[in-house]
Amino acid sequence: MEYLFIGLAIGSVVAYFIFTRFNKTKKQQNAQEQSVVLMEKIRSVCKFITVEGDFSEIYHYQNVKDKWLNLFLGSKKALVLIDAKAYVGFDLTKIKMQPDIKNRTIILTDFPQPELLSIETDFKYYDKKEGWANPFTSTDLTEINREAKQHIVDKVPQSGLFGEASNQALSTVALMENLVQTIGWKLDYKALETAAQPQLKDKNESKAI
Repeated sequence: MEYLFIGLAIGSVVAYFIFTRFNKTKKQQNAQEQSVVLMEKIRSVCKFITVEGDFSEIYHYQNVKDKWLNLFLGSKKALVLIDAKAYVGFDLTKIKMQPDIKNRTIILTDFPQPELLSIETDFKYYDKKEGWANPFTSTDLTEINREAKQHIVDKVPQSGLFGEASNQALSTVALMENLVQTIGWKLDYKALETAAQPQLKDKNESKAI
């Protein structure tokens, strides 16, 4: 009888450890499955963030390349009114995700930098002056349009569009955070906030100009 009780005691202990081990393994498997599901849902929230800005600028053009030719044949000048729309954004699907199963946390890294995606321009010429023997050519007009477009490109960094795109991206990340919190997980995006900060600084500096 004594051996029977000892055997039952040992069996109970072994069964307890087996159950504990199985339960722990099951929880880890569930956590792993949850992390996979969460990352898929986060990817569905990720999108291409795009902000747009309108520009209206006056560009002064003067042909200064052919100095001696302009002296004898007359110089070419023009005022160009530029109406433009610039699009700035970045692809949030480039963000990398790493699950921390132990702490039930999804870690986001490798935040992409905002970039100028495209510019739509419309040019109107005013006060166009040609030399008496030095008229505007199609090559001249192409060059003027190229320089006028570059004039807008140079204005974009001071416009605050990069900072606005970063703000919208962080708003999207906040949606991701709410998503993972619904099942008791956390979202670690400190790396994203750090990467976005320079752009937010640029926005604040542009307001002060």
